[in-house]
Amino acid sequence: MLKVGCCGYPTSMKKYYESFSLVELNRTFYGYPQMSTVTGWREKAAADFEFTVKAHQAISHKYRFEIRPSIEAFEQMKQICKALGAHILLLLIQTPRSFRPDKINDAIEFFTRIERKNLVIIWETRGSEWDKPENRAALEKSLKKVDVSHVVDPFKNMPAYIRNIAYFRLHGLGKQLYYYQYSDEELRRLHRLVEPFERKGKEVYILFNNLAMLDDATRFMQYLKTGSFPRLTGVTGLDSVRAVIGKARYPTTKNALSQRFGWRLVELEPDKQTPLEELIKKIPSKTYRSLEEVLTEIKLILA
Repeated sequence: MLKVGCCGYPTSMKKYYESFSLVELNRTFYGYPQMSTVTGWREKAAADFEFTVKAHQAISHKYRFEIRPSIEAFEQMKQICKALGAHILLLLIQTPRSFRPDKINDAIEFFTRIERKNLVIIWETRGSEWDKPENRAALEKSLKKVDVSHVVDPFKNMPAYIRNIAYFRLHGLGKQLYYYQYSDEELRRLHRLVEPFERKGKEVYILFNNLAMLDDATRFMQYLKTGSFPRLTGVTGLDSVRAVIGKARYPTTKNALSQRFGWRLVELEPDKQTPLEELIKKIPSKTYRSLEEVLTEIKLILA
């Protein structure tokens, strides 16, 4: 089974619940919500709606798996997961880049000592050090020992170990983390990357964690259902550019347009998607006093 959702709510809960059946709660990473708040989230969603939970940063960032305080924090997270109730109770622990492979035994001891009951623990490692062959081999051996599935971005790597659950988090492929919008071809490739896990009978979770996550997750779900994608903006050419940068405040500069909108995609022709940055970098560097002034320069590029 393949499940699709977002990391956090990119729109109102009401609208989100109308379109999705899965969300990863990120607010729990920054603070411990009141249990009344947690049960409220559960009551607002459909009975079959699924919550996965990102563990509080105290475990991974502050205490860095120090046994006593980390287990205390874990027990609080366990109660939150229990209150959310679902077919599967999933708790994601994400470690920072500064948590390197030489500290793996600290994590493994923590995973060994906690009382999970029916809670499934998954771990997202960060940093290129974990991708070295010798470190991946050690990670695979250790995760298998404690039965903790490895969480990765499938565009960058495959998990070192999973049992029944393959959990993927997509952070974007741009220079700046999260500032990204996936093209149709990239979403097709995503399906090709995760489909083998589904064929093997795994429960596959796809969680978008980029600025365009609402649109990307929606488009990906439509592709899974119909084999085709909805149009990005509903229009093509200069009108597509207008739809993306129409809400910019003027006067503005080329640099400001690039920072705010450069990562977005436009469709110059049907099924031909281009990062807006490719157009913005070709226009003159100056202050633009209106949308029409920007579009005039882009029109010259497209001519």
